[in-house]
Amino acid sequence: MRYAGLVLTMGAAIALSASPLQAAPDSEPQIDYPGFLNLSHEVAAVRAGRLIDLAEFHRRSARPETLILDTRSAAAFAEGHMAGAINLPFSDFTDSKLRAVIGSNPDREILIYCNNNFSNNIRPIMTKRAPLALNIPTFINLYGYGYRNIYELGAIVDLYDPLVQWVGDDRLRASLLP
Repeated sequence: MRYAGLVLTMGAAIALSASPLQAAPDSEPQIDYPGFLNLSHEVAAVRAGRLIDLAEFHRRSARPETLILDTRSAAAFAEGHMAGAINLPFSDFTDSKLRAVIGSNPDREILIYCNNNFSNNIRPIMTKRAPLALNIPTFINLYGYGYRNIYELGAIVDLYDPLVQWVGDDRLRASLLP
């Protein structure tokens, strides 16, 4: 499974680099689509080596300086999230807000996950279209903002797995009991 993900990620990177379509420069100086494509291409190889399973995610999350960053909406986070996670919605990413949440050390270990890491497809973790999973833009953006010690939950897990350590509405947990 992990090998298949690596092959898909590498294939996407190759397709991106070999694409006959070249992004036209944006007319707005604050929007740089070609820069985004270049950054995405650079991140593809890094991300492929940073996908970890749930046991490794859980082990790393126990480190005192490790940050679990949940970039879903504040409402989804309030409904439920992994224990120890800090919320900064993806749409709120700026240099100052990231620094306020992550701290001044750009090498701090950051763990990320999103809705698509869970097999349950229930609120607040409704599955998104695979190419639009929040992990992808979150990883690219953190990397682009200078945070390079990022690890992503690279597995699909059941919310009820004891290693998930979900914090949230008890009614949600009760609905998952076997």
